Amino acid sequence: MPRGDLFPDIAPYETGFLPLSSGHVMYWEQVGNPRGQPVLFLHGGPGAGAGAVHRRFFDPQHWRVIIFDQRGAGRSRPFGELRDNTTPHLVRDIEVLRQFLGIEDWLLFGGSWGSTLALAYAQEHPNRVLGCVLRGVFLGRRDEVVWFLDGLRRVFPDAWAAFSEHLPPEERGDLLGAYLRRLCDPDPAVHLPAARAWSQYEGSCSTLLPSPETVASFAQDRTALGLARIEAHYFAHDLFLPPEGLLGRMDRLAGMPAEIVQGRYDMVCPATTAFELAAAWPSARLTVIPDAGHSALEPGLRTALVSAVERFRRR
Repeated sequence: MPRGDLFPDIAPYETGFLPLSSGHVMYWEQVGNPRGQPVLFLHGGPGAGAGAVHRRFFDPQHWRVIIFDQRGAGRSRPFGELRDNTTPHLVRDIEVLRQFLGIEDWLLFGGSWGSTLALAYAQEHPNRVLGCVLRGVFLGRRDEVVWFLDGLRRVFPDAWAAFSEHLPPEERGDLLGAYLRRLCDPDPAVHLPAARAWSQYEGSCSTLLPSPETVASFAQDRTALGLARIEAHYFAHDLFLPPEGLLGRMDRLAGMPAEIVQGRYDMVCPATTAFELAAAWPSARLTVIPDAGHSALEPGLRTALVSAVERFRRR
């Protein structure tokens, strides 16, 4: 997939591991201009981890880009750990990182679960957030989880069949519970096949057109296990969000600027959610990409996301 509209590959100028609570250790890195405007990248999943391509949404001459792997994900340790792994923990971790790096405030950039975490953090610490760039909005509501686990079969019946048929027939009435049991089983012969089935299902539904490259990246053992185990854990606990949900706290973001970029044919996080968020956020600008699904690396989405970041640069 050509990615010429992203900025060139760049290595971090600083990396580290930051001790957190309950034995968790966060991997973090900084990229770009050490004296630039800070922007925090929030990866999806939960559990997917960040990668080198995520550095490329930002002009390294202007932005001081901070990227980290959330608890249990990517290069953070211990990998796949669910103990004390909740949304409030992640929000506190972001504050620990901000204070450790000596940053006063920053722009937030997040897609899918990254948009959920960005909203949760911004609502808890609005005075630390300059604005948000969000993609493929996910608000963590029960109907959104049900859509992922079951509703997607209406559009991707073949992918859903492979996902459900990994389980014996008698367990298919509770896909989430059955998968979570397998994903938490200590035996790799049990948890790795379940992780691949879950992750390949998500990868198969993430692009407008079939993308073997995307599915292959989702199928890698470490990526699959982090994504599937942590995602199932969060889904089973309503994403550890407040009872009123994120939309119930939008008054805390009144006047905060935001760019919402949404693929029209996003099947993982359907567009209706982005429209609901934009309706509750008058200071947000919604851009719908007519020929894109969920993946941030689809041509229309990545171009729109770079443009959205550039608009914040000019503010």
